Amino acid sequence: MILRIVIDVIQVYIVILLARIILTWFPIDPWTRMARVERFLARFTDPVLRPARRIIPPVRIGAMGLDLSPIVVLIALQVLITILRTR
Repeated sequence: MILRIVIDVIQVYIVILLARIILTWFPIDPWTRMARVERFLARFTDPVLRPARRIIPPVRIGAMGLDLSPIVVLIALQVLITILRTR
C-alpha cells in the first residue's frame, strides 16, 4: 500500500518534470499566467535538478547549452520505480 503511494507520487513528479521540460522550449512572457505556472514548476523541480546540474554540465551546441540533467533525473526516477516494483 505505502509502496504503491510512493510509486504514484514519483510518477506524478515525472509528469510535472516533463511539463517543465516542455515549457522551457517556448518563450514565455514573464507577466503571463503561463510564467507563473513555469515558476511554480521550477520551484517544485529545481531541488531535484540542481544536484544533477552540478554533476553534468550543459553540452555546448554552438552558442547554446543543452541541459541534460532532466534526462538523467527522469532515467533515475524510472530506475527507482522499477526497483520499487520488484519488491
